[in-house]
Amino acid sequence: MPTVRPATEPAQAPATKGQKTFVLDTNVLIHDPGALFHFEHSRTVLPLTVIEELDSFKRLNDDRGYSVRQVMRWLNRLREKGKLSQGIALDHGGQLVIEHRKAEQLPIKLNGSHGTKDNEILATALFLHQQGEHVVLISKDMNLRIKAEVLGIEAADYEREKAPITELYRGHRELSVGQDVIDKFYKEHKLTDLKVADLYANEFVILKAGEGKSQSALARYKPNVGLVPLQFSQRKPWGIKPLNVHQRFALDLLLDPEVRLVCLVGVPGSGKTMLSLAAGLEQVFETGEFRRLLISRPVVPVGRDIGFLPGSKEEKLSSWIGAIRDNIEFLCDSSGPNSAEDTMAKATDILESEKIEIEAVSFLRGRSLPGLYFIIDDAQNLTPHEIKTIISRAGEGTKVVMTGDPYQIDNPYLDASSNGLSNLVDRFKGQPLFGTVRFDKIVRSHLAALASELL
Repeated sequence: MPTVRPATEPAQAPATKGQKTFVLDTNVLIHDPGALFHFEHSRTVLPLTVIEELDSFKRLNDDRGYSVRQVMRWLNRLREKGKLSQGIALDHGGQLVIEHRKAEQLPIKLNGSHGTKDNEILATALFLHQQGEHVVLISKDMNLRIKAEVLGIEAADYEREKAPITELYRGHRELSVGQDVIDKFYKEHKLTDLKVADLYANEFVILKAGEGKSQSALARYKPNVGLVPLQFSQRKPWGIKPLNVHQRFALDLLLDPEVRLVCLVGVPGSGKTMLSLAAGLEQVFETGEFRRLLISRPVVPVGRDIGFLPGSKEEKLSSWIGAIRDNIEFLCDSSGPNSAEDTMAKATDILESEKIEIEAVSFLRGRSLPGLYFIIDDAQNLTPHEIKTIISRAGEGTKVVMTGDPYQIDNPYLDASSNGLSNLVDRFKGQPLFGTVRFDKIVRSHLAALASELL
């Protein structure tokens, strides 16, 4: 937490001329507890209603509860520096205030739902706006932002951890080169003199010999070597053969022991989860590269907490394990000719093996995970803070694989740019232990591809 000093004024100091007042919604603090300290040279205001909402989440055992408890600990430490109701000066030149005052009356249409938490937050922002302050309401809730703007209050999403989706690093590119360059690459098995200034570590390159020619080569960039051929893409883990160039790129990362964090991003049905599982099963059950295979998914569709479902934890998890089981059954069927009964029995043996574990993201906190092949499926439903928490669980010798589609988000407070998966790709690009592949083609079936195109 940044250092703080007591506010010098005995009463709450209003915003100075030109200074903005940022009113934070509860969902912003749950999304990123550090948002308390990210608005430099400005007044950061927490409506008292936000404190009440935080109190209702503090006992949860999921990431929401953890974020809330972190915020409350910071606020409690700030109380030692002065009164939060009067404002605590922060070291970045701003001030943090808890505000209990609200506008006396909201428009009639909003008063119809008087007492809702959103409207109380809006009433606080309106009060400060009426006092002449330059108020900006920060919320992950689109509807609340719309209502604020209707009342003449500036509103914005929390942008700090957004990665523009249209500019998101793809992990591969095409380069047009001369035929002599491709001939040299095949002869020497590397290219050290190709001048491309902005290549990232483990970025894949498709070398093409000009227009009208079919000659091409696939390469991967290593900073201290240059462009080198793909090393692992010809392998067939558990009988799975890559169907396109993107899948070849993915296998080269998934089977490379030097790459410890892999992100597979793209459309549903492109083979992200299938390839991840095949590579994981190969390196756990066949080569022994890792001790166990751990598979996890966020449980967003059932309220972000499996406690809403009846039964034991195992029974709750079984309700969304279907996608994983389907893929494992397919892999078992691909590994050799089997009857339907044999395939299902083999899949059951794998799922019940001590070498494979399936866990909800909510239960990963506090664990140390060394020597594992760790798959996080549907990672686009995680916040950047949750992604950070998960990766920090990885112990020595663990490989983390995250899959997801930024356009298929169930979390109501995330979008294609603000989700943890997009943020992770943007932050880690260029790191030698990281690699990513963006998938564009659906390989699940012709029907699935046609549905994606027409619907």
